[in-house]
Amino acid sequence: MKRRTAVVDAGRIVVKVGSSSLTQRGKIDLERLRLLVDAIAARRVEGTEVVLVSSGAIAAGLAPMGLRSRPRDLATQQAAASVGQGLLMARYSEAFAAHGLRVGQVLLTVDDVTRRSHYRNAYRTFARLLELGVVPIVNENDTVATTEIRFGDNDRLAALTSHLVHTDVLVLLSDVDGLYDGDPRKPGTTMITDVRGAADLAPLRIGRTGSSGVGTGGMQTKVEAAAIATEAGIPVVLTSAGNVGEALRGDPVGTIFHPTGRRRKTRLLWLAHATSGQGRLLLDEGAVRAVTERRTSLLPAGISGVEGTFSAGDPVDLVSPAGVVVARGLVNYDAAELPDLLGRSTRDLARELGAAYEREVVHRDDLVLL
Repeated sequence: MKRRTAVVDAGRIVVKVGSSSLTQRGKIDLERLRLLVDAIAARRVEGTEVVLVSSGAIAAGLAPMGLRSRPRDLATQQAAASVGQGLLMARYSEAFAAHGLRVGQVLLTVDDVTRRSHYRNAYRTFARLLELGVVPIVNENDTVATTEIRFGDNDRLAALTSHLVHTDVLVLLSDVDGLYDGDPRKPGTTMITDVRGAADLAPLRIGRTGSSGVGTGGMQTKVEAAAIATEAGIPVVLTSAGNVGEALRGDPVGTIFHPTGRRRKTRLLWLAHATSGQGRLLLDEGAVRAVTERRTSLLPAGISGVEGTFSAGDPVDLVSPAGVVVARGLVNYDAAELPDLLGRSTRDLARELGAAYEREVVHRDDLVLL
């Protein structure tokens, strides 16, 4: 049996586990949790650094709050997360302590991977925890996140965390043992063992939701998370939580998504995958060609309209005359400033308004094509 070299040789691994793999009937399943911890601890003994992205806080809080199913409203979800997060960390602390390992809780919001100052602080925290031999346990900060600023699922959080901590491999654990070419519960479906790009996924029917009723993501969110990671040069292994030991040993279980690109600049990755446009800049055809084909910065002369309310430094969508979002970038002006600048050259603006206006609306280094 040929082992996966990328996993065997990894010096740092991010493992993501979903709610359905950790809980049953609104309670933490200690047997499942210990299986996960034992496998991570075995890899830690070999000298590999491991970061665990763990769902389960909301699910763990259901039973103590007398809730029979995952609540739909955000306020009750946040209340359940507040109760469940402490319970979940206590169980992890106990299980890892049996192996002589300490854990540290890291709760992230979207700001922590989209705002540069937050990103740097988060990276330093992870680096120091790992240096001290601590196993960081990551979750979205559900108790304070709003609908507008949520990751939405921990699969995407895990992919972005993988980039944040410069991991070598991402392991996504689910209640399904791999990616199939159809519904794995139906006969005649086949597991896809290797995915090398979008072409391998095109013929597949990928489901949107899981079967447990306690998670937020299904197979589609895992495939999307894999795309984020592999685009940044990080291989991804997708398998069931029951196969975690084999997966971390590098055994050929589940599906492996091979890297499709090289490690990208952090801001470009989060611009593409962790932000939404706070407004829209309407481009003429010449500006669309300049941005998408020549990869130039966006200048005022190529903008025909401005929509939305945003401030300098916010992400905005760049829209073609046909209404297609062609790119996203960090804007250098407030929305209120732009209408008087549109259609004019930066040279004229600098001559009339001062040197501060001889700048791009969106610099090419702060722009990603979509």
